Amino acid sequence: MQQHSDNEFVVDLLIALRRERFSPRAWGYFLRRSWLMSCHTASANPTLQRSWRHVTTLIALLALAALVGNSIFAGLADTLRLLPGFIFCAVWQQSDLFCHLGLNRQARSGKLLPTVGIANTLTWLRGLSAAYLLGRLAGALATPSWLALAIFLCGGATDILDGLIARHAGTQSKLGQIADAEADFCLYLSLTIILLQNGALPLWVAVVILLRFITPLAAVLLSYFVFAQPVRFGSTPWGRYAGLAQCLYFIVLLAPPPLSAFARPLHTPLLIVMLCLLIAAPVAQIVANKRAMLD
Repeated sequence: MQQHSDNEFVVDLLIALRRERFSPRAWGYFLRRSWLMSCHTASANPTLQRSWRHVTTLIALLALAALVGNSIFAGLADTLRLLPGFIFCAVWQQSDLFCHLGLNRQARSGKLLPTVGIANTLTWLRGLSAAYLLGRLAGALATPSWLALAIFLCGGATDILDGLIARHAGTQSKLGQIADAEADFCLYLSLTIILLQNGALPLWVAVVILLRFITPLAAVLLSYFVFAQPVRFGSTPWGRYAGLAQCLYFIVLLAPPPLSAFARPLHTPLLIVMLCLLIAAPVAQIVANKRAMLD
């Protein structure tokens, strides 16, 4: 019942925003009411709010450790250049988590989960690694392939573990789904730009890869803010295959020199497979959405 009333509240806000033609005043009202709703959810669920604080503290400590490590191995000047972008992304991610605590509901029952959970924490760790890479890009710092590969492998490990843990513990939620998509988008966006800078990725391939993430995001924003209707973008087998192919393709591109002789023959076959799956995945998602609407 609470989830239904929350949905009605959000839809009412979106309709009011559209009625006012997305004016600055309407946006101010929308953001203020959304923030008050998030604060109400947090205050009404102190255990969940306490869990958010614990996750935020962990992220802050890891961010500090990353900055200290960067200062030791790359120098203070390098750290000062990446600092603004890194801090901005990290703060934004934790604020985003707070604002969406109301979506931390069990997928089947709709019951609000009392803690953020291990699975979502792993997803936010992947977001932190992406924030570090985005901070380097914002500071106009070059990122060597070995560092990008190490961060990508760590991010890939959290991507596998968060889904397994969520399914095993029964903590799959809309919050986890949105967080997973955001973390993947930030990580692949930063890696794609790094590969372009390092001359390892053609521009047209980079555009295709980014469209995989931008197209669903644009569809969701259009659906919410123009039609005030939710769009379901769940996982499909074709989407998982596309994600796996894209992951393997990035690993081949980031392979260190000693392994490049083995990785080079895989480049073209993986590229073809990845492109085919990147086309099949959104088609499968559209079909799944149409079936869900008919049901």
